Amino acid sequence: MLRLTTLLFLTAVPALLAAEPPMAAPDRESMVAEFRKQIAALDQAIAEAPRDVALLSRRGDRRLFLGQFTAAVADFEKMIALDPAQDAPHWRLGIAYYFAGQFTQSARQFEKYHAYDGGDRENGLWKFLGDFKALGRPAAQRVMLVYPRFDREPFPTLYELFAGQRTTKEFFADLTARKLTDNPRVMFFAHYYAGLHEELLGHRARALELLHAAVANRWGQTAENGPAYMWQVARLHYEALAAAKL
Repeated sequence: MLRLTTLLFLTAVPALLAAEPPMAAPDRESMVAEFRKQIAALDQAIAEAPRDVALLSRRGDRRLFLGQFTAAVADFEKMIALDPAQDAPHWRLGIAYYFAGQFTQSARQFEKYHAYDGGDRENGLWKFLGDFKALGRPAAQRVMLVYPRFDREPFPTLYELFAGQRTTKEFFADLTARKLTDNPRVMFFAHYYAGLHEELLGHRARALELLHAAVANRWGQTAENGPAYMWQVARLHYEALAAAKL
């Protein structure tokens, strides 16, 4: 399936996988209902303990997953106001800023995170996204973060894609040549971030195809911790682009 998706893209077949949602409607409805239920419980808990950073963190995540971006920003910012040590590592706030249209703040948040963890190129891609929206592509590429150490696949070559050193076609050809296309973890991130890159360039049809593949990736849906979080973020991006909100 992953190879078929890549082949469709590389041969420029104009077949939009977005014709069918990557997630079954009943599954999505059940997921959304659960997030709303959790927020209602968290609202009560926070009313009783308004300075509980962990509660604000959980509610901010669920607000983000429901597309309540301004509310998510508010929860995350309150976390930092209560505990300033939360600021530098708070990459989730950077994502919330991006979806809320606060692109300069988003890029700055990821720059803070870089000072906290200088080896994660995924963070650098998000900084680029914010800079691209705020400054344009040439300026965003000039101020890309520098990573001297190797990062997990496929982020080194993804970084070259965003830096303008590869085309999307060349990026996927490289993954195929190195026999990485059978790795669902690699392909989740490859499809997601290549899709974001195509969206930035205004290639909506290609972006939708790639984002669809990311959201349909079962590894992304079931992986624990960070990857599952990023699957939710990919879903938000896909749904917004499909609805022409980005």
